[in-house]
Amino acid sequence: MSSLRAAVIMGSDSDLPVVEKCFGIFDKFGVSYETHVMSAHRTPAAAAEFASSAKEKGFGVIIAAAGKAAHLAGVLAAHTTLPVIGIPVKSSTLDGLDSLLSTVQMPSGVPVATVAIDGAANAALLAVQIFALSDSGLAEKLAAYKEKMAEEVMAKDADVSAKYSK
Repeated sequence: MSSLRAAVIMGSDSDLPVVEKCFGIFDKFGVSYETHVMSAHRTPAAAAEFASSAKEKGFGVIIAAAGKAAHLAGVLAAHTTLPVIGIPVKSSTLDGLDSLLSTVQMPSGVPVATVAIDGAANAALLAVQIFALSDSGLAEKLAAYKEKMAEEVMAKDADVSAKYSK
């Protein structure tokens, strides 16, 4: 396991099916993580306290998933110097566009890296890339992962090309 830890915070337990995609990526790379439910609107003091103390608790990045008025990532980012990665979650209204805009449209000075709607796997991969900057073993695992991904695409290309080219 890497000594670096990620915090995965979701605005509601209904976000768990999306957030679970982070766990598989972290497990694959040996990155430890801790998960919590906190709301920017219903538990703002708890969210602020968590973010304010996250660095001292050994976290290296915070991932925040929220739907609808998705202010969670921004609230967390306002209270820490750690990188914050936002996952806009598709909700029943506006197909997640409201969440995307709430997460990505941050004011100057309070950055939130934002992945695609329901893009939890990429959020975890971005966290792994951040950790790999200071962990050579993790960097090697990441390079092997990307090489394997490229090999899989090339194999699919060969299959499709063989079947459908004339």
